[in-house]
Amino acid sequence: MKKYGLIGFPLGHSFSAGFFAEKFAKEGLDARYDNYEMPTVEGLRTLIESDSELCGLNVTIPHKQAVIPLLDDLTPEARAIGAVNVIRIERTIDTAIRLIGCNSDIIGFTESIRPLLKPHHTKALVLGTGGASKAVVAGLRSLGIEPTYVSRRPAPGQFTYDDLRVESAEGHSSNIIIEHTVIVNCSPVGMHPHTDEAPAIPYEQLTPRHLLYDLVYNPLDTRFMQLGREHGATVKNGLEMLHLQAIAAWEMWNQ
Repeated sequence: MKKYGLIGFPLGHSFSAGFFAEKFAKEGLDARYDNYEMPTVEGLRTLIESDSELCGLNVTIPHKQAVIPLLDDLTPEARAIGAVNVIRIERTIDTAIRLIGCNSDIIGFTESIRPLLKPHHTKALVLGTGGASKAVVAGLRSLGIEPTYVSRRPAPGQFTYDDLRVESAEGHSSNIIIEHTVIVNCSPVGMHPHTDEAPAIPYEQLTPRHLLYDLVYNPLDTRFMQLGREHGATVKNGLEMLHLQAIAAWEMWNQ
């Protein structure tokens, strides 16, 4: 039996195991998919070496960047993005193991958001700076949209959440939100079980020209999305992205 799985911490929010279980059953595949909760990535190779049937892994928060030093090689896409969400496990007849880091997040994100884009969607705010945000930034650029990170801590070329609320000398609200009509939440804020939380942006400045995309998919209707919808924004969760990147991951494991 071929085995696949997901590493990250925590994993209570993930729908990946259910998605692959359904896929395997529907296609009559002799395979299984398990969650491997790992607070750190230190045990990655031990996990892989202990189970010769393990053929591939997905990687989720907070390990998408931390796994890179443990891998033998990266695909050009993963290297350019600087984050990995798929590990292909190659085994030779002499039991040597070679781990290849790939990134299917960029495929899932771009194909999911593309149908919602309008000509005025030229600038984006990317909330969070973790591994998933790296793929989102690369994806936005490939779609001709200029992204800017938003983080809690000041850094060159980034906004802070406080910057989004700064008033001009004339007392007018900042135009950052007005100019950036795409806002992508790449942080875990609002994820189950903290469903009453939302990223700290000035929702009152949103308009029907805005598109809010939440990588969170549990719950399916996040507080971030609800607040955006209240101001006329188009909203979408990350469930389709999950499915699209999972299909891409399957192809990467079995190429």
